[in-house]
Amino acid sequence: MLLAIDIGNTNLALGLFQLAGTGVGTLRADWRLETRAARTSDEYAALLSELFHLAGVQMRAVTAVAVSSVVPAVLFPIEQLCRKYLKVEPLVVGPGTKTGMPILYENPREVGADRIVNAVAAHKRWPGGAIVVDFGTATTFDVVTSRGEYAGGVIAPGLTVSADALFAATAKLPRVEIVRPRAAVGRNTVASMQAGLVFGYAGLVDAIVERIKAEVDFAPRVVGTGGLAPLIAKETRTIHECDDMLTLQGLALIHERNR
Repeated sequence: MLLAIDIGNTNLALGLFQLAGTGVGTLRADWRLETRAARTSDEYAALLSELFHLAGVQMRAVTAVAVSSVVPAVLFPIEQLCRKYLKVEPLVVGPGTKTGMPILYENPREVGADRIVNAVAAHKRWPGGAIVVDFGTATTFDVVTSRGEYAGGVIAPGLTVSADALFAATAKLPRVEIVRPRAAVGRNTVASMQAGLVFGYAGLVDAIVERIKAEVDFAPRVVGTGGLAPLIAKETRTIHECDDMLTLQGLALIHERNR
């Protein structure tokens, strides 16, 4: 089995794939953990053991691990986990990893591993070209051309980061749950803040996607991923569908290309 691990700033996503003779195999189980820089490899092993037990899988069934990370402090204990407990040398996506995708960034090393992984999965699913909108700690827009190239993208503050900043920088505004309000015109402070966050963010997404579309020479499929993608996608004109497993699928594809 392949264990795919995506280490994000807020969450750590794991996916367990049943490997086939060829191809990426079938996603058997997936989990989300809070990203904590202070966790040790032993703590991760204890958590993983319990998750595997709940899924009816033994840890020794893992024969390969693929990792993407934007948090160096967490990558080290995850690598230790793989070597000490899983007895596997992990494939860590980074410069030199065979992805099968040309990167058109001026400095390819600047592109986050998760963005490349998403792009690889998107091109496999939508070979005519795609825009991946990833609603994470930052919201990223990644453009994949119909020629299978990573063309670049956009980075904006994440929705949760924006909400936290609004709470932290004001004296009287409360911390609010990010849910869809009943109307754009709020009748109380919480509803007004929710309208600004949800509808304002939907407008941001539409504006950026439309600008990207005006600059490319193909008709991209626009896909949302990340925990808040379904909420915002419903309020946009431009997102066609959501797929929260896109990053894990991309890791499985990159593992397959490096076998």
